[in-house]
Amino acid sequence: GSVLSLCVISLLELWSIDAGAQIAGQATGYSIKQWIFLAVGLTVMFFLAFIDAQIYRNSSSFLIILYSVSLVLLVAVLLFSHKIRGTAGWFNFGDINFAPVELAKFAVILILAKYFSRRHIEVYRVRHIVASGLYAGLPILLVLLEPDLGSALILMAIWLGMVLLSGMKQRHLFIVLIAGVFVSVLAWSFIFKPYQKARILTFLNPTKDPLGYSYNLIQSKIAIGSGQFWGKGLGHGSQGQLNFLPEKHTDFIFSVFAEEWGFIGVVFLFGLYSLFFWRLMKIIMSAGNNFFRLFTAGYAIMIFAQITINTGMSLGLMPVTGIALPFMSYGGSNLLINLMMLGVVQNIASQTNVGQIRGEE
Repeated sequence: GSVLSLCVISLLELWSIDAGAQIAGQATGYSIKQWIFLAVGLTVMFFLAFIDAQIYRNSSSFLIILYSVSLVLLVAVLLFSHKIRGTAGWFNFGDINFAPVELAKFAVILILAKYFSRRHIEVYRVRHIVASGLYAGLPILLVLLEPDLGSALILMAIWLGMVLLSGMKQRHLFIVLIAGVFVSVLAWSFIFKPYQKARILTFLNPTKDPLGYSYNLIQSKIAIGSGQFWGKGLGHGSQGQLNFLPEKHTDFIFSVFAEEWGFIGVVFLFGLYSLFFWRLMKIIMSAGNNFFRLFTAGYAIMIFAQITINTGMSLGLMPVTGIALPFMSYGGSNLLINLMMLGVVQNIASQTNVGQIRGEE
């Protein structure tokens, strides 16, 4: 299956990164930890695949509790967590970090699917657009305060995509876009930290600070370009193995992959993602009710937005924002939530004429 193949490729790349780090005397163990994260994630996914997804649709109290817990955790992480690379976005438990924003994505998709599915006839009304915007807006504001622009963009994409699928009128979309520009100006003036502004400015002109804020972007593009057509081979990428490329196990794992697997490997990678989305689309089109359809669509939007932002920043098409590549980047929080939500989608698929999709899909 597509997702299992992506996870196997991830483990191979993390093993390659560990091998290079061991030679350089740096921290290792990413591949072993990812094995553990994957085992836990698959276990939870299979468990959720056998729980009737109608429960989420019918239990408003569960959704409210989950949403409230995610907000409390986002507030707590602002107040009590230690900053990592200038961002207060994780709770630290020894060698393991937990990012509450991942749970918030799950909660937002569930609560928006519930809200829109119950009001699908009149969802075009302004009050419903505003109300749904508040559900998404609270976690977005808290995430921006961390500050985590990338995750805020993911949450915005989830809300906008789901409200469009639910039946937003064109004039309301225009108003939302104008409001988005206004909020962006306010965020630039009062919320964005200097390093975030610098990342955006250097994205527009990478040569402005090649040894500073543009360094990661430049090294990423060098890695991708040096892979050429066939790649340098697993464990033989100079940018990754010689540690020119920072955050190669998380933010820039796509760059390491492209260097070692080449253009043909990148085509294969995007082919796996395309197969995954094709199967999600089949489930969306055949879902038995609006809640199932909207939840699966919200999940697809979330994964697509993460892929777009991560590969976009690796290629220099978007500013560096620190978004994980789904099922590829090292990290337990993102992988666990992605697999948990996939478990829910599996159960939805079992209740449609698509049939039960396999666990690795």
